[in-house]
Order: sequence, then structure tokens, then C-alpha cells
Amino acid sequence: MRHLMNPLDFNVEELDRLFDLANDIERNPAKYAHACDGRILATCFYEPSTRTRLSFESAMTRLGGRVIGFSDANSSSAAKGESVSDTIRIISSYADICAMRHPKEGAPMVAASRSLIPVINAGDGGHQHPTQTLTDLLTIRTMFGRLDSFTIGLCGDLKFGRTVHSLVNALSRYKNIHFIFISPEELRIPDYVTDMLKEKHITYEEVIRLEDVMPMLDMLYMTRVQKERFFNEEDYVRLKDFYILDPLKMMLAKKDMLILHPLPRVNEIAVEVDDDPRAAYFKQARYGVFVRMALILTLLEIEV
Repeated sequence: MRHLMNPLDFNVEELDRLFDLANDIERNPAKYAHACDGRILATCFYEPSTRTRLSFESAMTRLGGRVIGFSDANSSSAAKGESVSDTIRIISSYADICAMRHPKEGAPMVAASRSLIPVINAGDGGHQHPTQTLTDLLTIRTMFGRLDSFTIGLCGDLKFGRTVHSLVNALSRYKNIHFIFISPEELRIPDYVTDMLKEKHITYEEVIRLEDVMPMLDMLYMTRVQKERFFNEEDYVRLKDFYILDPLKMMLAKKDMLILHPLPRVNEIAVEVDDDPRAAYFKQARYGVFVRMALILTLLEIEV
């Protein structure tokens, strides 16, 4: 039995097979429409989510399976004090696979250690968000044609952004990637990420102004400043509008640059940018369903 806690849980060859499967699902949805008949996915979300939870539910439904679960800790036995370990032991009796989101780092790992079914980390605190990373990688590979030899800018909340941390870790295994971290000093990328890049001799730079690096980028990964990660309202208000990607800034970018965003956005990407052919974030959300379908099939060891 296998779990997914970290995007590095799959090696590069396994990721290629997963992405090939996701692309085949996109091309031939009818082929997979009954692949999970009789199977049940449990979505255990101790933290609010729209895109990730509904993406998992859509993925399982499109595979012919069913979904049970909860969307908030207050609507589960956690409100009564039940531990994650006990919850997953019970869920293991009800479902065939579980997707878990939790505000505490490491909680899905604890669940996996006690589970009788595969557990997918659907986000734990500011730590990891592996299925968003799989979504990002599939989007890049499908739309850009490769997962190596490019410059990617990551902009916004790089301190608390688990999607950023996971993506940098995953891309560090591919050749000739240059990272540009764009953030205010208060939200700069954590040292453990840059230490990892130094250890692997991967080039990176840190800047504050987005305009200074726009012409260099093959991809721009925008993130929102996350209100829920701040300890006080004053800091959030001061930093939430630090970066706004608008048509004027897009004039500085390459003609084929991709704009990615894990969503939801607040106002860090102006709505006028949505019509730009380089805006890939809504397609990115669609790829999230295909990659989660492929992941469910892979962890359940179902071949079609």
C-alpha cells in the first residue's frame, strides 16, 4: 500500500507515467468512466477548501466512484476531541482511499502511519500540498512541452505558501531550472528552501520588484497573500496588495510566458489579464482533476 505525503514520494519516471495517464484521461474520458465503480473516496478536510476538495470529488465521480467525508473540522468528531489516528482507523473501515487536509503540519503523515487505506495529503499547514504540485507539473509539461530548462518566477507569499515550497522541491529534480523569488522581505522564501537549492547547486535569485524580472521569465507563478496565515490584521493589510499583475506589467513579458496560480486569487492578478492567451490558471485548475484521477487510479492499483 502506498500513500502520497510529499511530491518527492514519486520519482521522475513515476511522475512521467502519472502525467501520461492524466493526459490519456483528458483525451479519452469515457475509457475511465467506470474505473472506480464500487470504490469510495473519503475527503477528510479539517480546514476549509473549495478547489482541492471539489477537485478530488469531481475526480472520483468521473471515475465512477463515490465520495463521503466532511469539509470542516467542526462537522467531524474532531470537534469532540477525536485524534487524527482514531479518525483514520474508522475511515479505513468505510472507504478505499482518503484525501486529508489539515492545518497542522505532519497530520496526514500521522494518519498514513495508522491507516489501512492509501492516504493523500491534500495540504498540511504551510508545509506541503503535493497534489497541487502534481497539478502544476502536469500543466507545465502539457502546455510548455517540458519540465526542464526554463526560468520560473515565484511571486507573492513565499514564506507561508505551501504550494511554492512543494513546487520548488519538485522542480529541483529537473535540469537547468533557474528560480527567481519575488517577494517583500517579510514574505521571503524560507532558508530551508534556499539551503536545499544551494546544496544541489541550483541557481536562484531573490528580488523585490516584479517589473525588474518580467522579461526574463518563461513562467510566472503568482500566489495570494494568505490572510489565514497572519498573526495580525495590520501586517496582512499592509502586504496584501504588494503585487498586482496587470496588463501593463504583461507588456514586459515574453510572448509565450505562462502565468500560473494555484487559486483562489484575491486581487494579485487583475481580471483584465484573464483574456491574455498566456494566462493558464483556469486551465491549471482543470488539469488538477485529471491528475487527481490518475493519482487515485495509481494508488488503488487500478489498470484500465
